[in-house]
Amino acid sequence: MASLIVAEVEGVRRITLNRPERRNAMTPEMQVELIAAMEEAGASDCRVVVFAGAGEAFCAGLDLSALQGMNDKSAAEHAADAERIARLFRTLYELPKPTIAVVHGAAIAGGTGLATMCDFTLAVPGAKFGYTEVRIGFVPAVVSAFLVLQIGEKQARELLLTGRLFTSEEALRLGLVNEVVEAERLKARTLELVGLLKANSPEALAATKRLLRAQNKAWLDAAIAAALEANAEARGTYDFREGVAAFLEKRKPVWKSDRG
Repeated sequence: MASLIVAEVEGVRRITLNRPERRNAMTPEMQVELIAAMEEAGASDCRVVVFAGAGEAFCAGLDLSALQGMNDKSAAEHAADAERIARLFRTLYELPKPTIAVVHGAAIAGGTGLATMCDFTLAVPGAKFGYTEVRIGFVPAVVSAFLVLQIGEKQARELLLTGRLFTSEEALRLGLVNEVVEAERLKARTLELVGLLKANSPEALAATKRLLRAQNKAWLDAAIAAALEANAEARGTYDFREGVAAFLEKRKPVWKSDRG
C-alpha cells in the first residue's frame, strides 16, 4: 500500500498520508515521498495543496520502525536523517502554492510540524498536538526554527522544553491553528477556504509567499544550520541512546544525571 495518496480535482492537489494502521507515522521513505509530492505540486498548475491523514490520526510523528536500529547508526547516517527532515519542512515552508492542513486527529512531533507549518491549519475540537521529542532524548532541532517564527521564542520554549501535549483549542490561541472546526463541518469549511484562495490571483499568491519567505531567509538559513549541528551533537549522547532504548522497551528512561 502506498504511504501517500496524491490526487487532484479542479486545481486542488490533495496529499493524504496513507498509513492508517500506523496512525500515519512517518518513515524515512515516507518523508522522501512527501518531499517529492510537494515539489511536484509546486511545479504543477494546481492552485491549492491540501494535506490530510487517512484513518484516525493526522500523523503520529516518527514511526517505531525508524527508531529501531537508531542507536547503531553512524554519524553520517544521523546527519542524513536530520538533513532530510530539514528539507521536508523547508520544502513545505517554501511551497509556492497556498497550503492547507486538515487535522482530524492527533498530530504529534513531526506531525505537529507538518500540520502547523502549512499556511492554513484547520483542526477538529480536541485534536492533540505536541513537540514531544525531549521525552525520548531527541532535540526538536529543525522544527524549533519554524516554531520561533510562528509564535515567538517565549512560547516556543515552553512547548519545546516541556514536550507536553496540547489541544487544538490551545493551538488556536497560540496561533498554530487558524480555525477549530467541528468534524462534520471540516470538509465543507476546507472547500470554502479553497474557494477563497482560488478566487485570488495565482501569481499574486505565489509572489506574496515568495516575499514572506525572502524576509525570513537569512535568519532561517542560520537557524537551520545551527539546528543540524545541535541534532548531530545530541545524537551522540548517552541520553539520546537511553531515550530511544527506553521508548522501544516501553519503560521509563534513566537519564545520565539520574544515575548519580
